[in-house]
Amino acid sequence: MDILKDIIFITHFTQVPGEAGNGRFHYIAERINKENAYVEVVTTSFSHRTKTRRNVTDEQRNSLSYKLTMLYEPGYFKNVSVKRLYSHYVMGKSLKKYLKNRKKPDVIYCSVPSLSVAKVAAKYAQKNNIKFIIDIQDLWPEAFRMVFNIPIISDMIFYPMRKKADFIYSTADEIIAVSQTYAERALKVNRKCKKAYAVFLGTELSYFDQLVEENKIDNKPQDEIWLAYVGTLGHSYDLICVIDALFLLKGKYNIKFIVMGDGPLKSKFEKYAKEQGVNAYFTGRLDYGKMVGILSSCDIAVNPISRGAAQSIINKHGDYAAAGLPVLNTQECLEYKELLLEYNVGLNCENGDPVDLAEKLSYLCENADLRNAMGQNSRKLAEDKFDREKTYGEILNMLCVN
Repeated sequence: MDILKDIIFITHFTQVPGEAGNGRFHYIAERINKENAYVEVVTTSFSHRTKTRRNVTDEQRNSLSYKLTMLYEPGYFKNVSVKRLYSHYVMGKSLKKYLKNRKKPDVIYCSVPSLSVAKVAAKYAQKNNIKFIIDIQDLWPEAFRMVFNIPIISDMIFYPMRKKADFIYSTADEIIAVSQTYAERALKVNRKCKKAYAVFLGTELSYFDQLVEENKIDNKPQDEIWLAYVGTLGHSYDLICVIDALFLLKGKYNIKFIVMGDGPLKSKFEKYAKEQGVNAYFTGRLDYGKMVGILSSCDIAVNPISRGAAQSIINKHGDYAAAGLPVLNTQECLEYKELLLEYNVGLNCENGDPVDLAEKLSYLCENADLRNAMGQNSRKLAEDKFDREKTYGEILNMLCVN
């Protein structure tokens, strides 16, 4: 009888049972053939999204096909804070202690960030000659510069984080990233890998379509154009620009701005929309199925990423494509801009320019046939690049075959 391969996922920010989301690592762990491998997912006891202590019941644990381990982390209230960095440091200590007492695995599959946790995993893998596969979800410290970017001072403060990231990237035996942009960043410091694999976060299209059917919106007024935004309401997302663009078009079109998500700037955005007299509906955080139902009933999606943001290909891109929506994009990331042009799924706009955004929104409002054609192209993009049933095979092969 063959001995099962022992694979440990170390993923700081994954979802656990009972939490909303469409997690990459849960999806992959559930699809590994349990006749070939034993899988354990190690994560934190603290929910980054809700800033609360996690509580997973025995029944929920038993519903999983893999072992779930949650390690102690004290938690924090603000995403950009010293307390958060300390919390991650403690989580790293918890992981180090856990690995010391655990049987050595055959493979470590580690999400990056956080850097504190990933560095512990990297050093452990290096010391014990364990295959180390990283999956880059975000670039740190680059992402923090959105909130704190003071010339010279920022460089000094973020230098230790950059060194830590470079070490993690350099020790990887295989590199996976959620975009080619992130993959190339890691390859700059890695001498072991000839290639890095860009696998978009994506979604499972068959499941997405099932949720659309189960959560259909039946009461949408025919004379309204619904403009959708899905995601975090924080500093990286310029909803002020969208609201300003809608203000410029007031009285010209019957546009309803539907904002699905939550975050530290939700109250600010809601207040500003009200002050500008813009027809905006903020749903708050939704169950994924309800979000999918509303999103698929919308006419246009907006991707308003702030200037200088480190994001590349992100969750909302996959959801917009799966819903078959044309996209108005202000994101500076060349990779996503070129993807929109290649598939003709939307219009790139000047970052931070509400006049340009308003003109292009007006153009889509005036041209229903173009909206429909771009929507069909958007769905084709989802089928080619964002369907997990197709795209995640590369990751599964790397974990179980290589």
